[in-house]
Parts: sequence; C-alpha cells; structure tokens
Amino acid sequence: MTLLSNIKSRKEKVDAHKDTDSIENHLEIPDGLYDKCPQCDYVEETVHFYQNNWICSECNHHLRMHVAARIKLIFDEFNVFNHIIKSKDPLNFPGYQEKLETLSDENGVYDAVVCGEAILANKSVIAVIMDPNFMMGSMGTVVGEKITRAFERAQKQKKPILIFSASGGARMQEGILSLMQMAKISGAVSKFNQSGGLFINVLTDPTTGGVTASFAMLADIILAEPNALIGFAGPRVIRQTMNHDLPEGFQRSEFLLEKGFIDKIVDRTQLKNTLNHLLELHEVK
Repeated sequence: MTLLSNIKSRKEKVDAHKDTDSIENHLEIPDGLYDKCPQCDYVEETVHFYQNNWICSECNHHLRMHVAARIKLIFDEFNVFNHIIKSKDPLNFPGYQEKLETLSDENGVYDAVVCGEAILANKSVIAVIMDPNFMMGSMGTVVGEKITRAFERAQKQKKPILIFSASGGARMQEGILSLMQMAKISGAVSKFNQSGGLFINVLTDPTTGGVTASFAMLADIILAEPNALIGFAGPRVIRQTMNHDLPEGFQRSEFLLEKGFIDKIVDRTQLKNTLNHLLELHEVK
C-alpha cells in the first residue's frame, strides 16, 4: 500500500456505496462508511470528514489525521527520504514484529513518522510528520533515528524544519532504547539551534510522554491545533499523584496557551497560511 492509498481507499468505499441502489446493499452498511466525532459523538459520512480535512462540522473538533492527508493539506510537493527503515525488534518483544508488519500494511508507512524534503508556497523546508495511527505515534528507535537524521539534513542544507508531532510517548516494546531517543533527538535539536536553524513545531492531538518531554517543546515557534491533548503524564496519573482536582481543560491547547507554553493555536484550515507567513517573516526561500 502506498503512502497516499490509505486516505483514498475509504473515500472509494463511500463512492462505490453511493452508486449502488439495491435495497440489500443499503441495509448492510460497509465498514468505513461513517465516522464519529470523539468530542461530540456526531456521526457523519466518512467522505464528509475527508472533504472537511477531518474536522467535525458540528463542533469543530480536529480529528486525528493520517500522514498522507496531512501532506496533502499542507505541502505543494513532498519527497520522502529515509522512508524504508524498520525496527529490528531489539528486545524480541512477543508479537511486536507481527504488529509492526500489520500496521505497516494498514497505514502504508513503515513506522510512526514520515520525513521529507517539502515545498510550501515555493519555500523549501524539511518536514517531519508523526502518525497517531501507527502505534499511537509512539517513539521507538526508528522514530528517533529518522527525526535525528531530519535535523542533520536540515542543518546541512540550511533549511528550516517543520514537525507535526503526534505521539503517545515512548514505545514500551523497545524499553530503555526508546527512552534514549529523547536525549538523541534533543542533542540534534541543540546542534541545529546552534547553527542558526529555524525549528517550528505543530502540536497535534495527542502529543504526550517522551515527545513532549523532549523535542516537541524545544522549537523556536510552537503552534498547536485546537483542543489537542498535550502533556507528559496522563491526567489520571497526575491527579492521583497530587491528590488534587485538576483545572478544567487541563492539558488542552487552550489551557497551555493561557499559561504560556505554546505561542498560538491555529485552526487546521489556516495552518498552511500561518506557516507560510512565519517562513516569510524569517526570509525563508
């Protein structure tokens, strides 16, 4: 399955169903025909979510987005590099290799991140997009290696780097090797920063755990999509540790903006224009 085929396949199912008028086919609703907003439970045809950039038309909640859909929304051109890098299952974790292969077939990617040399409104950038559909975007050795290489490429080519983070944190199937990626990527960020490079990070739902605790919060400019879950530990763990009720909206984009942790919340429909404006301000060509 190619990188773009995943977002096309569900739309094709919907179109094929709409062209069929038999009563029998209308009684049996095929998988993937409808999706439900996790925020307000509004049910809508998948094709409408697809056409609306996976934004709920009822409550404006930004649903999680496949890598290919993100590329199509933001970039005019995207050339993938270091794509076929696969985990060697360093801990021989039971069932891990089989799970990776299954997710790779389903999502059209080899791990939870895709990196590319991209064009955004005639501006050349290095882009890193994390995929919450692949093991919740968890950060293992492959994710750490690919993001590190992306920073090194951006530094060598003197280009800005844009990251769209989405992660549940470290990947438990790779143990301490997963945690080591936090320091590895942070080191690459530091070298990139010292060279004068521009790093813009867009926090999407969810960005949590080791990703938040490392490179996601080291960007020069930190943007976020509306109502994205952003934090380190989960609210339940924090509540139990502190033995205290948490503020309403805790760990959501709006709360973090109020407390100064992020620079701006940007609706998905305005994200490309906002990024273009930021690149223009920094005289990126």
